Amino acid sequence: MWTCKHTWKRSSINTLWCLIGCSIGDLGTIIYFQNINHSYSVLTVMGLAIIMGLITSIILETFILLKDFNFKDALKIALGMSLISMIGMEVAMNSVDFMLNGKAVVNLETLIPVLLAGFIAPLPYNYWRLKKFGIACH
Repeated sequence: MWTCKHTWKRSSINTLWCLIGCSIGDLGTIIYFQNINHSYSVLTVMGLAIIMGLITSIILETFILLKDFNFKDALKIALGMSLISMIGMEVAMNSVDFMLNGKAVVNLETLIPVLLAGFIAPLPYNYWRLKKFGIACH
């Protein structure tokens, strides 16, 4: 089951789109809090970053799906995507960020490992989901 190159390619493309959507909200939130004075804890900032990452991913997916569906159906499909995959991606990104930086921060030295973790963490699940159920968001 794990040797289908076509399915790995398709699930990689789907995961990349999700990574783009999640990263916009996640990293944008961290950059915002990185540049203002605040008294929020690291966990609070990371929690907000995860929520914003999920929201921007759903918005991006809805926008992408509008080429094939009306708005209501596109939004329904985007909301029905695997939250397990998106949450796994978000948790992986923020965990690597915390391990490398000790706080919620975006910098060029750790950006690639953070994004790589966000891509790799949900990829096997996305492959399995696509292979077993034929379910993809694109």
